[in-house]
Parts: sequence; structure tokens; C-alpha cells
Amino acid sequence: MAGGIGPGARSRHNKEEDTVIHDVVEAVYRGGYRIEVVFDNGRSGVVDFSPYLERGGIFERFHDMKFFRKFEINTELGVLTWGDEVDVAPGTLYVEATGEPLPAWMTPEPALTEHES
Repeated sequence: MAGGIGPGARSRHNKEEDTVIHDVVEAVYRGGYRIEVVFDNGRSGVVDFSPYLERGGIFERFHDMKFFRKFEINTELGVLTWGDEVDVAPGTLYVEATGEPLPAWMTPEPALTEHES
């Protein structure tokens, strides 16, 4: 497993909502574009990164399977990274791995319609 639970593992709080952002502490390649991630609270799940291929931009690099399989955990930030080029926020990974919804403070508010403003 890349990474591991250790002294650098910690959770970050959003003071505004007192909501925890859980850090990635372990990650294991599971074939194809799937990576199992473990968070500092013990929750885990498999994230399928194949939809990222359609996003283009920086995620174009994922088409190179050698590049994709060279992920690491940045223990300072608690994120899954691919070199200094690509990273995916732990909140996003947590939602995708566990199926839990984003905290309210991370969910964009719906845009007001002309009638509502």
C-alpha cells in the first residue's frame, strides 16, 4: 500500500460548520482505473477514476496507465497525487469512496433565477 497511517495523519475541520475533512492515509491500486482509498477515520472504498478521463485537461495524463498507477499520498495535505501535476481533493475522494454526501459548506448554492433576485 502506498502511504500509511502514521504520525502525519490528521483531520482538518472547517470552523464555519465544524465539519471534518478526512485525509487519505492509504491507497491501493485495484485494476483498471480503480484505487481503494482509506481515510484517517477508518472509512474506505474504491474510487473509479475512469470518468476523469472524459474531463480532459490535466486528467488527460490518466490515459497513460503507467502515469496513473504512479499515484502517491501527499501526507502533508492528505491528498492522492500524481507527481506534482495532478491531485484530487480528499473531500471529493471521500464522497466517491463512501457514498456520503458532501458537507453543506462544500455544496454550491443554487443560482437565483431572475424572478428570485
